[in-house]
Amino acid sequence: MRIVEIFTSKQGEGLWTGTESTFIRVGGCNLRCSFCDTRYASWEQTEGKDLAIEEIVGRVLLFGRNHVILTGGEPMLYTEMIPLTEQLEAMGHTITIETAGTLDSPVRCHLMSISPKLSNSTPKDADEHIIKRHEINRNRPEVVRQLIGRYNYQLKFVIDSINDIVEIELFISQFPEIIPDRVLLMPQGVTAEEILRNEPRIMEYCEKKGYVYCPRMQIIWYGNRRRT
Repeated sequence: MRIVEIFTSKQGEGLWTGTESTFIRVGGCNLRCSFCDTRYASWEQTEGKDLAIEEIVGRVLLFGRNHVILTGGEPMLYTEMIPLTEQLEAMGHTITIETAGTLDSPVRCHLMSISPKLSNSTPKDADEHIIKRHEINRNRPEVVRQLIGRYNYQLKFVIDSINDIVEIELFISQFPEIIPDRVLLMPQGVTAEEILRNEPRIMEYCEKKGYVYCPRMQIIWYGNRRRT
């Protein structure tokens, strides 16, 4: 599979925020989100090189972290994710997979971190066929239902405006089985100032609904840079 980078850092988002982890970032994505912050690993400029599973596992072992986060791009694009996660779990690693929730695969995973894409993700200035493909792919409730039924999960939503909250509630209403404290709301923003500026209103809404406020702590800790 195509690997863009393997590095260690602290998990900055979600239920395991602050956990020292090894990140494996794959290249390639089936979406074209307007606010993508890892375009170098998605569709625009995919970096990295193809690595065998054994080499990936070997690099993970060198870092010596128990937690491993598979991110992208979109990790679930690769069938190789199945044997990779099987080997990592057999070696005692705790695995998080960060996905948009558009693809399903029988991977081994201890936390499925699903980030469904709202209409605010649709590119406005792309070719018509790209916009259409993104719209078709981004909303796959049947896949999300399979994932939350099989794995320990969290649902992360990026909020850009008040309209996003309405859309989030419509999405969640399709899944009566979802536990409120597994719904994480995070403000759109690529600087600590932007995140903190939008924090009060999102925190207030989370308290009202029983959701979890989820700032992107890696930006607050390290700034908007790679390998964090």
